Amino acid sequence: MAAIARPTIFHRACQAAAGRRMFSTTPSAPLMTSAFTTAKPLARRPLKAALLRDALPKAAAFHASGSQKILPPLPQVVKGTANDPVPVPSPHPTHGSYHWTFERLIAGGLVPLTIAPFVAGSLNPVMDATLCSLLIVHSHIGFEACIIDYFPDYRVPGLRTALMWILRIATVTVGVGLYEFETHDVGVTEAVKRIWKA
Repeated sequence: MAAIARPTIFHRACQAAAGRRMFSTTPSAPLMTSAFTTAKPLARRPLKAALLRDALPKAAAFHASGSQKILPPLPQVVKGTANDPVPVPSPHPTHGSYHWTFERLIAGGLVPLTIAPFVAGSLNPVMDATLCSLLIVHSHIGFEACIIDYFPDYRVPGLRTALMWILRIATVTVGVGLYEFETHDVGVTEAVKRIWKA
């Protein structure tokens, strides 16, 4: 019975805290209900009740904001009948396991390439160029995955195409900028060393 009552008490305490603190500019009375407040000193109170009392105003103020739906859900539509199987896309190795392996190799290759120039103490233009190339490809793949996940083609095809072109232009721009920085300036690893020691 006690386990059933605790969520209800916590829910009431959160509602009371949100109601008192949402539009108030003056400090309010203690936010705990009579179920949590006792006349005992703080050292003798249960730890859970003491932590709950300290966390309630922050949690209530955080959860008092309204939800903002950027892309509201579409109406639920069943294509075909309820008994039709889901269409399975045709398998292709470059869109499946090879693509995943390529991403993991790039991510794994960035670890030693990031550490090696600072541990070895030598500046090698080939290592710098390899690090910059892998950073660009890794970032491009990551942003591309975000666009594919959050802007589905069946929902916002025009916006997705525009974002993909913006990503391609940004990737080429960053690549040209890093090439110029590597060939006509100190390079990425030396710049990081100078900033670190500044």
